[in-house]
Amino acid sequence: MPDYKITKWAKLNKGCYFTSIPIHFIFDIRMSKFWILSVFLLFGFAPTKLVKTKMPEGVTVSIPEGFYAMTPEDIVQRFPSVRAPLGAYTNLDRVVDFCANVSATQWPDGDLDVARQFFKSGLLNLYDKVDVIAEGIQVVNKKKYIFFEFESLMKGNKREPGSEDPIRKYTYIQYLIQPKRTLVFTFSCPKDRQQEWQETARQVMKSVKVR
Repeated sequence: MPDYKITKWAKLNKGCYFTSIPIHFIFDIRMSKFWILSVFLLFGFAPTKLVKTKMPEGVTVSIPEGFYAMTPEDIVQRFPSVRAPLGAYTNLDRVVDFCANVSATQWPDGDLDVARQFFKSGLLNLYDKVDVIAEGIQVVNKKKYIFFEFESLMKGNKREPGSEDPIRKYTYIQYLIQPKRTLVFTFSCPKDRQQEWQETARQVMKSVKVR
């Protein structure tokens, strides 16, 4: 079968010339774009838009568009603490959360490596199982943060109605140690939503700014 072509005339500085483009070439380009778009729609991994959000005490962070501030009831249930968080947000499904909090933990000597070991020990004791994806000390907007990215498992309690099933989560948490306080930033979601939100969590943490 002959290869049908699209032709066009194009003007140059000195006269004009004749070009031809195979139809199947244009079709291949359009189909490639179609399949890329289809993958995004099928798996829901299209880039998430972030919105810059100001919080108390000089904290600014970009959180996913569509997140809204948690109600006082949600905060009490999810972040039980004497101190109210600087900011706590969740998505429309109320399963993906971001929280900025202040801890009374102080490190006068500023030894980040010792502090990292301390925080890691606390995380390991908090869950029944922890698989660390990444950890360390990183610079974000000219400040040094201790960070942990991990998957966790909390076993269910068969004796307590409604709590029989285990809880599996993906979490990205980072700490900023200051002279009289420690700021804690946490992004978490169910384990089965990790692929959808992991890259967004990393972008959110890289957007944190503290005066």
